[in-house]
Amino acid sequence: MNIAPALPIAEEQQAQLVQIAKSPTAPYRQVVRARLLLDAASGMSNQALSERYGVTRVTARSWRKRFLERGLKDFGSVDPGRGRRPSIPQEIVEAIAAAAAKSPKGKSHYSTYDAAREFGVSPASVQRIWSGRGLKPHRTATFKVSNDPHFEEKLVDIVGLYMNPPDNAVVLSVDEKSQIQALDRTQASLPIKQGRCGTMTHDYKRNGTTTLFAALNVLSGTVLGSCSAHHRHQEFLAFLKLIDKDTPKELDIHVICDNYSTHKHENVKKWLERHKRFHIHFTPTSSSWLNLVERWFRDLTVQSLRRGVFTSVPDLVQTIEGYIEANNKSPKPFVWTASAQSIITKVKRARTRLDQMDTQK
Repeated sequence: MNIAPALPIAEEQQAQLVQIAKSPTAPYRQVVRARLLLDAASGMSNQALSERYGVTRVTARSWRKRFLERGLKDFGSVDPGRGRRPSIPQEIVEAIAAAAAKSPKGKSHYSTYDAAREFGVSPASVQRIWSGRGLKPHRTATFKVSNDPHFEEKLVDIVGLYMNPPDNAVVLSVDEKSQIQALDRTQASLPIKQGRCGTMTHDYKRNGTTTLFAALNVLSGTVLGSCSAHHRHQEFLAFLKLIDKDTPKELDIHVICDNYSTHKHENVKKWLERHKRFHIHFTPTSSSWLNLVERWFRDLTVQSLRRGVFTSVPDLVQTIEGYIEANNKSPKPFVWTASAQSIITKVKRARTRLDQMDTQK
């Protein structure tokens, strides 16, 4: 019996094959082929290769031949006309894919079982077709495109403060997190243990609310916070005075905030006119994502409030103040990386798409 000579593999090709052979994510067939070719390079016969990797000698011979002819070009692909024949006609596959964007009678979207019944295939086949095309009809994402006529002007102003802050000034991202509830559980929670996560009752007792006014120092990541029973212009004005007292007098103060009416109250405007070092920058409407303190509010909610058990409002306030204190001991600023132009481009694309959808209605 003739024994095939050792397969000639270049050093660069060998490195790529080794990477595929060790990959935990590459398709299994490609891993087996890479390992077989590496062993073929060491002089192993086709008979030995077929026994080691569970393939026929014909397969081992064809993989050798293909590598000699093409190298690693189209590695792992199947030649036209070969491989397993599809069991579902292509027109049915296309119809199943299109169904992901439609809705059956009485429902908002297709499930795999709905589509399977309608097209006469298995739910697993529907799932495979949708997954292969990245379709997830069971999920939706929310969005809101700002219609502020001065959107671009305000965006450039705020992104400029994040990415190129002025000298001799402090940039503060300011907002209030209102109606934070002091929730107490109706039964004691069970702690985490091996094989089981921590538990808490789904129902709760309300023990009042508080509003947190917070100012995130964009450069340092530290937070100045104050809790209040209300979130009127009086409380916002008191918080501005707290910022004024806490910030060195030689620095200008640039405050980024949203368009909430209390921020534009006449008494607030009069106070700002008397305190010239304050500069207010309003975010565009429907653009809370542009205010970095909102990102910090998310961390506060996830890391402290959501699982908290509070028997009273003072208990809740104490927890919030403790979180702020811990944050300021080892602050980590949020770094803004998106340029104003890249955001404007995305918003224009979204507006164009929305206009097209309105035209089609």
